[in-house]
Amino acid sequence: MTTVNQLVDLITLKRIDDTTFIGNSITIGSPNVFGGQVLAQAINAASRTDVKNRILHSMHAYFLESGDLETPIEYKVSIVRDGGSFSVRRVTAAQNGTTIFILSASFHKEEQGYNHQIDMPKHIKQPEELLSWTDMLSEFGDAIPSRTKSFIEVERPLEFKPVEVVNPFNTEDLPSFTHVWFKLKGEVETLDHATKQQILTYISDYNILAAAMNRHASKAHYGNTQTASLDHSMWYFRDFDFDDWMLYSIESPNTSNARGFARGNIFTRDGKLIASVTQEGLMRPIKKK
Repeated sequence: MTTVNQLVDLITLKRIDDTTFIGNSITIGSPNVFGGQVLAQAINAASRTDVKNRILHSMHAYFLESGDLETPIEYKVSIVRDGGSFSVRRVTAAQNGTTIFILSASFHKEEQGYNHQIDMPKHIKQPEELLSWTDMLSEFGDAIPSRTKSFIEVERPLEFKPVEVVNPFNTEDLPSFTHVWFKLKGEVETLDHATKQQILTYISDYNILAAAMNRHASKAHYGNTQTASLDHSMWYFRDFDFDDWMLYSIESPNTSNARGFARGNIFTRDGKLIASVTQEGLMRPIKKK
């Protein structure tokens, strides 16, 4: 998958009936279905029921089983409520009769009200000053650990530029935050609001648990730690366009009980806060046999 159109095709599900949809999977370099893909597909299903022209403002999801890349995913939507201002949908995703994922999504009619937001982090290097994943692969090549290299070698319709680059050979604990610029590759045609939200949700599952891993970098890495997304929530604040780089600012307030918690804010380059994200993930040390 290398283009935005291919990403949109992946997210856009085949409709079976009014509330049932089918989707397929594309690997991002891991053996299981990417959580961001399931999140985006589930929101696609929910938004294609009659939500009264309302806009998605929040979603909350749980990952129950790891998905099989070769098996289609069936999404069933329950129409929970259509009130005067809000519509709520519940989505269940299943493979071979087993539920692998559930999501609740709330849609809100456009209304005028009060407005404020936090500021984007200051003194952050701009994308032009940073190396992308593609640049790192080209410049450092075989010096990159094999597992990381195989992951970033996978072609994507996205480009990431981390502000803080972690040296995998420097085994020391790092601050529990990370900042990553991201951008869609190539020309981006005009997208409707719902599709932009689905793409942003897909992207939001990248990089977020890295902040939790950073705090334990002296002993924890992806080779000796079992990781998996457990839950994911997102709030959508303002409309936006994918015409420039965006900043994903992430911090991890806590790790405990073999779980890591992280939260992030997504800003446009000019500082507009468009979404906030939280996620808890499994961070289980692999015991040596």
